[in-house]
Amino acid sequence: MRDFRQVDVFTAIPLKGNPVAVVMDGDGISDEDMAQFANWTNLSETTFLVPPTDPTADYRVRIFTPDVELPFAGHPTIGTCHAWLEAGGVPKTPGTIIQECGVGLVTLRHANDRLAFAAPPLIKGGPASEDDLAPVCKVLQIDRSEIVDAQWADNGPGWIAVMLKDAQAVLDLTPDFGAVDSYDIGVVGPTPLGVVGLANGERSSRSDHVDDVGISTGSVENSADITLRAFFRAGGTPAEDPVTGSLNGSVAQWLLGNGTLTAPYVASQGTAMGRDGRVYIDEADGDIWVGGDAVTVITGEVAL
Repeated sequence: MRDFRQVDVFTAIPLKGNPVAVVMDGDGISDEDMAQFANWTNLSETTFLVPPTDPTADYRVRIFTPDVELPFAGHPTIGTCHAWLEAGGVPKTPGTIIQECGVGLVTLRHANDRLAFAAPPLIKGGPASEDDLAPVCKVLQIDRSEIVDAQWADNGPGWIAVMLKDAQAVLDLTPDFGAVDSYDIGVVGPTPLGVVGLANGERSSRSDHVDDVGISTGSVENSADITLRAFFRAGGTPAEDPVTGSLNGSVAQWLLGNGTLTAPYVASQGTAMGRDGRVYIDEADGDIWVGGDAVTVITGEVAL
């Protein structure tokens, strides 16, 4: 029997975010059994805490979808760190946690009861070609002219990100999940009064306070500057992800890098699925920080 927690991520309200299953002691579990358990939980990701191989890391995590192992994913990073701290984990450096995973070392910061991770470098970036966008349009069931901009935003899962004219256009999407065999699509749209004015031509300003570790503490819990949705299919059952840390991180690198957005800003995701996720994006110390709340919903044991 192994300690187990299920954590809701990017929300402070249980059942409104994106859940991740965390096996607190994954040492000795075979790759096959990890994959089978992740398939059985049927969550977007299941993680296993195992001893680090890098002496600077506080822990190592392996991240599985129901079908494949991922080198990195955002909401499992925050959810696993939350579970590790809640179970008594003590970082080598107070307030800073070093996670080892498939992409290497990922730094997290903990302040004001919120965790944030430094967005890892992109594996693949740059503009998306017309050939790239043809299957995207098929899945999203939109005309090519509805895409305002598009970029590769792959930091592990394989995201291609497209921007539509506004948040409502994102929420109105009715994707055809079976249109193509494989895809990882992130869709983003600014709110009518958002950070960038595709609607009104002006960038709004924010007076949110950012603390000295790069985690937003502003009173913006019920507002958001952009809305995102994430659709994926990689050999298994296609799905929409409720709230996606990796996509928010790579979208921030794209849109902060080209001046479309300024930090700090808040992203909303999950509305179309009845969730109410919030992702807090900041810039500090030369990094883009992807932050969010987390709350444990299930604590128990699993037989593995």
